[in-house]
Amino acid sequence: MTTETNTAFEGFKDAFKNIQNLEVPEAAREFVKKTANTAKDRAAEVFAGSERVTAAVENAVTESVTEAGKISRNIQQAIYEDAEAFFSGIDKLASAKSFSEAVEIQSSLLRARGEAFVSRAKATTDYLGNLAANGAKSAQDNFAKVYTKTA
Repeated sequence: MTTETNTAFEGFKDAFKNIQNLEVPEAAREFVKKTANTAKDRAAEVFAGSERVTAAVENAVTESVTEAGKISRNIQQAIYEDAEAFFSGIDKLASAKSFSEAVEIQSSLLRARGEAFVSRAKATTDYLGNLAANGAKSAQDNFAKVYTKTA
């Protein structure tokens, strides 16, 4: 049985011996080198693209946090101003010597608060319009940074 096994594998042994001495053609070696270099270049491009995406995301998040902080501060300022106006109004009403004077003071206070409301509404509309325009411009700029290559 060992002689038959050895004979059966003789062909394989000879083939493996010959493979060790087999010469790889120059064209095949060049193809492998070019493919490896192309893959290396593509990997570098993917890495650079991912860096641009990360930078764009960081930029967008930073701008969002900054705007959220501005909005929060503006809301806090408005609440403070409203409280200040309310207590000032109470003080003025307390100084009224007659009912008609109190009505006049109250009307004046309501007019002033209405004007403040309209002013804030206009400022908010302007702010949101600018924010939307700047956000669209920022998104467009970030998109352009990320996709610098065309297909």
